[in-house]
Amino acid sequence: VEVDKAWARATAPGTPVAGGYMMIRNKGAAPDRLMGASSTAAAKIELHVHIKEGEVVRMRPVAAYDIPANGSFELKPGGAHLMFVQIVRPFKEGEKIPVRLKFEKAGEVSVEFMVGRLGDTAPPAHKH
Repeated sequence: VEVDKAWARATAPGTPVAGGYMMIRNKGAAPDRLMGASSTAAAKIELHVHIKEGEVVRMRPVAAYDIPANGSFELKPGGAHLMFVQIVRPFKEGEKIPVRLKFEKAGEVSVEFMVGRLGDTAPPAHKH
């Protein structure tokens, strides 16, 4: 399993939650599942999806994300995402948030989420 373009939006002071996004690629012949995540930057991390009920879009927690064999799964604004709950302090643009992802088969994978601007809808550009 490979993780690419892991990022989160900056948060305003006093905001208790933050969203995390990434592309997960499974280069293996068997499917895998992202079962959970943790970080020192938040009390807990939940896996969420957006579900449209009539004209209303709601966030719902899910137990796992399925990553197809030889395929990918994208977490993005308005779709599946990680929800950092009770963040320790506001996420500031340019910082990196350490996250440990827990996969059913691949085990634990450590990733750094780059923090973009408040309101960003795409990953921040990598600075050289």
